[in-house]
Amino acid sequence: MFDLFFVIILLSLKTSLNLLPNVFFRSSLRLFPLNFSLFNCFLRFPVFIFVLTVCRGIMASISSALSLKHGLSLWCPQSISVNQIYLSSSSIASTSFRRRLAVSASSFANENREYVIVGGGNSAGYAARTFVEHGLADGKLCIVSKEAHAPYERPALTKGYLFPLDKKPARLPGFHTCVGSGGERQTPEWYKEKGIETIYEDPVSDIDTEKQTLRTNSGKLLKYGTLIIATGCTASRFPDSIGGNLPGVHYIRDVADANSLISSLEKSKKVVVVGGGYIGMEVAAATAGWKLDTTIVFPEDHLMPRLFTPFLAQKYEELYQDYGVKFVKGTSIKNLEAGSDGRVAGVKLGNGSTIEADTVVIGIGAKPAVGPFEGVGLNSTVGGIEVDGQFRTSIPGIFAIGDVAAFPLKIYNRIARVEHVDHARRSAQHCVKSLVTAQTSMYDYLPYFYSRVFEYEGSPRKVWWQFFGDNVGETVEIGKFDPKVATFWIDSGKLKGVLLESGSPQEFQLLPELARSQPSIDKAKLQKASTVEEALEIAQASLQVEAKV
Repeated sequence: MFDLFFVIILLSLKTSLNLLPNVFFRSSLRLFPLNFSLFNCFLRFPVFIFVLTVCRGIMASISSALSLKHGLSLWCPQSISVNQIYLSSSSIASTSFRRRLAVSASSFANENREYVIVGGGNSAGYAARTFVEHGLADGKLCIVSKEAHAPYERPALTKGYLFPLDKKPARLPGFHTCVGSGGERQTPEWYKEKGIETIYEDPVSDIDTEKQTLRTNSGKLLKYGTLIIATGCTASRFPDSIGGNLPGVHYIRDVADANSLISSLEKSKKVVVVGGGYIGMEVAAATAGWKLDTTIVFPEDHLMPRLFTPFLAQKYEELYQDYGVKFVKGTSIKNLEAGSDGRVAGVKLGNGSTIEADTVVIGIGAKPAVGPFEGVGLNSTVGGIEVDGQFRTSIPGIFAIGDVAAFPLKIYNRIARVEHVDHARRSAQHCVKSLVTAQTSMYDYLPYFYSRVFEYEGSPRKVWWQFFGDNVGETVEIGKFDPKVATFWIDSGKLKGVLLESGSPQEFQLLPELARSQPSIDKAKLQKASTVEEALEIAQASLQVEAKV
C-alpha cells in the first residue's frame, strides 16, 4: 500500500508541478516495484481519480506556500484538465464527474500568471521592458489596465498632444513607452510579440491576498504569483455640487481626457485654467497656442509655489503674459456656473466676481490611485502604498511602483511619494531587477522635475527647464531670463538643489552631479556671478574642490 501511495504522489508531482524529469520518474518506479497489472486495474476505479485529485490539491497548496526571491510564487497555475494526467479518458466514469475534478485554475481569466502588473501607465511599460530584457515576460507576464491603450508616455498629454491641430500635435502610436527615454516604441503588437498578455479597459476592483487573486470590474478572476501595483494617480476633482462635472469642465490623466479637451478647444473662445502648478502652466501654454482667451486662476501668490521662488515665478508669468495669458492670483473659487444649455459658462470667484468661460480645465493636483489596495499598507504622511527600497510592500509577493508608491528617499533620509515620469521609469526598472536578479541595492533616487512648453511650430520662445535635488535653504538667483536663468538652493553651506532654464545639453548634465554631490559652495562668490555660465563654472569648481578633500 505504501508503494502505491508513493506512485500516486509522484504522479501528482509530475502533472501538477512539472518538477520531476521523466528519467527521475521512471527510475523512482523501479525503486518501488509493484504489481502493475493490479495497478492498471485499480486505475479504472473513480476512487483513484479522487485520491489523485486530493493529492494534487495538497501538493499545489504546499507549492503555492513556497516562495522564491521576494515572494515570487513557485507555483503559477495553468489551465490543466484531468485529461492531461497520464490516464485514458475511459478511466473516468462520466463527463460531469470529469468536470467536477477539473483543476480550479481553469476558472482564471489570465493565461500568464507568474507576474501581474496592475496599471497601464509609464511604470507598467518600463517594467514590461525590464521583464523582456531578462527573458521573463513570454508566457509569464500579464498587464491589467483601465486604459484603452498600451502603456504610453503620459507627459505628452499636456505638452505635444495639446499642440494646435495645424502644428503637428503628438498622437499615438508615436509616444508609446519607451520612446520618452530613447527606447523602443512598445505598440500593442510589441506586447503580443513578446508573449505579454494584456487586459485593457477593465480595472481591478478587488484583491484577495490569501488566495493571490484579483477581480476586475467586468468580473474576471485573475491569478497572480507576484503582483506589481502601478496604478499611478487620479486627478483631484471639484465636487459635483459646485459644478465639477459640468459639460465643458475637464481633467487630464489619460488619452480620453485629452481628446475630450481638444474637442472643446475646437469650439472654444474663452478658457479658464484652475491651478498654477504643472498642469495649469502646460495647459495654458497650449491654449495660448490655439489663440484662445486664457486665464489662469489659483489661490497662491505666484506660479508653482512648491518649487519656484517669487523671482523665478515672476519671470515665467511675464513670459505667459507676452503670449496673452491673464492671471488671477490669491483667490478661491466658489463654484462653476452653467449656461442655459447646461454647459459651463463661468467661474465664480470667492470675492463674488465671475470670469466668463466656455471651457474650464481643472489642474489642482492628484491623489494616489490606491483603489482596492488599501489593505496592502498605506503611508499616512505622504499617501500611497508604503514600500521599502526594493518596492516591496508589507505583504510578500506584492510590490508598488511609480506615483502610487511611498518609498524611502535615501539621499534625504525621508519617506516620499514622487509624481513624475522619471521616477515612474526608474522605480519600475529597479523593482523588476530586484525581483528577478541578484540585485539587492536599495533605490537611491535623486528628485528631478522638468517642463517643456511653447514648443509648437512658430512659437517665438520655447521654454525648457530642469530641476534636480531639494529646494531647501537660501536661494541665489542668476540670470535675466534672456533666455537663461538659474536658481541655486544652499543649506548650511551645501548646494542642495539647482534649477536651470534653457541650458545647453552639457549644462543640464551638470545639474544631477551637483545635486547628488551636495558640495560646499561659496555663496558670496556665487552671488557675484554676472552670468548663468559663470555661476555654473563656480558650482562645478566646488565639485572639484570637494573631490580633492
